[in-house]
Amino acid sequence: MFSASRLLFSCTLAAGTLAPAAPISLRVCADPNNLPYSNAQKQGFENEMAAMIGKDIGAHVSYFWYPQRGAFFRKTLGSGACNVVMGVPEGLDETTTTRPYYRSSYVFVSRHDRDLRIHSFDDPRLRRLRVGVHVLGDADRSSPPVEALLSRGLAHNLVGYNIFGNLAEANPPSDLIRAVSNKQVDVAIAWGPLAGYFSRDSATPLDITPIAADPSNPTLPLSFDIAIGVRPGNYQLRDRLNEELSRRAPEIHDLLRAYGIPQMDLSAPAAGGTK
Repeated sequence: MFSASRLLFSCTLAAGTLAPAAPISLRVCADPNNLPYSNAQKQGFENEMAAMIGKDIGAHVSYFWYPQRGAFFRKTLGSGACNVVMGVPEGLDETTTTRPYYRSSYVFVSRHDRDLRIHSFDDPRLRRLRVGVHVLGDADRSSPPVEALLSRGLAHNLVGYNIFGNLAEANPPSDLIRAVSNKQVDVAIAWGPLAGYFSRDSATPLDITPIAADPSNPTLPLSFDIAIGVRPGNYQLRDRLNEELSRRAPEIHDLLRAYGIPQMDLSAPAAGGTK
């Protein structure tokens, strides 16, 4: 659900004069096929954010491309190939994270002409509907919505779509949203940014409904605060990025909205165990 990108530069005070330090290269770790976040053509919102902040602080922005798979952080930040990942859950262990710049949640997606208006995992209609979900390609891991559905005995209702696809397939997460539009499934449950972005290309209007929480498991994380990740312990870079995120908050909000990203109120208490 996450992604990669970011920047730095600093100032020092000497002899009573504020003098800029030499700019450093902002080396961004990013997936080359991961819209709406990033791609090799730099068409994602994280690519745009990196360019925006890099220009502000005079940093040269370059990319290290690597597919977001299980070894992503070890092969990128951990190997020293880059110094920033644009979109990670706040507090992620593999990084030092900035303040969050948006919060989003998992959502229900359905055709508007079906008028399903499903808001809860406990909706009895889910027992007779085909429910599309993203699968991670790992038998030992399930997304939080899949856990919620399995706990209700709905395994036979699920239709899985691999979120990673294959390396030759463009925009593999879009398959799930297209399945709703094409009536291959009745409803989908997807991470909000993916649903919002790919729903814009649907041939028929789609309804997107945020999932606030699972009443049967209130600690199940269904919404996440998303931040920028830097190499562990690089507090100077984190603090510089925090300044930019605060200063550029209105522009970032508008950028995400332009990409169709559902945004929740960051100032409100987080539901469902947000990290």
